[in-house]
Amino acid sequence: MRLLHSLARTCASFDDPNLVSHAGLVPVMALAQRAGLGQLVAELARPGGECGVNAHLKVPCLVAGMAAGAGSIDDMDLLRHGAMSTLFGGIRAPSTLGSHLRCYTWGNVAQPEKAGREFLAELARQAPLLPGAGTLAFIDIDSMQKRVYGHHKQGAKFGHTKIQGKSLLVRGLNALATVISTPIAAPVIGATGCAAATPPPPAARRHVNRGDA
Repeated sequence: MRLLHSLARTCASFDDPNLVSHAGLVPVMALAQRAGLGQLVAELARPGGECGVNAHLKVPCLVAGMAAGAGSIDDMDLLRHGAMSTLFGGIRAPSTLGSHLRCYTWGNVAQPEKAGREFLAELARQAPLLPGAGTLAFIDIDSMQKRVYGHHKQGAKFGHTKIQGKSLLVRGLNALATVISTPIAAPVIGATGCAAATPPPPAARRHVNRGDA
């Protein structure tokens, strides 16, 4: 037996119209629906632009895609594989979901964050999310910086980061994440947000700007 094609040209795709590759999304999204994910997004998230409509359908699509292992907008196409459309309604194309995400400006990005906090509280009432929390719970608050380029990136601030062991002052998005766990429960992201970074002195700002150019 021998390959008919070189390995670089070989690919596999799931194209059977009668099979479902991610049936585990059924109980996951059923729980999300009972906890009111779509309703909370409809009430609290109002991104602008033509692609900001139907957030109550598009945000659950993004949640389902991430739960199924999607790591990029293109990966969201897994929601349309096989017979997924017989299990779920309101599935949107990856390009539509990407356009929707770009409608969230720095001014209204806190809206889905609030929906997420209220959804987490309802989810805890619907399922044993953090067993043992009444006895002992761990709360970990950590930060990260995602470097960005250009002076028109909304929310970007200067902050210190380490690259190859050296402390540098770079422009980026500074995010905070709060994680809650117990000795017998998996970690749960309780909240996320952006931390305010201290602006650099003028000399440092000029140095960074020249590097960005």
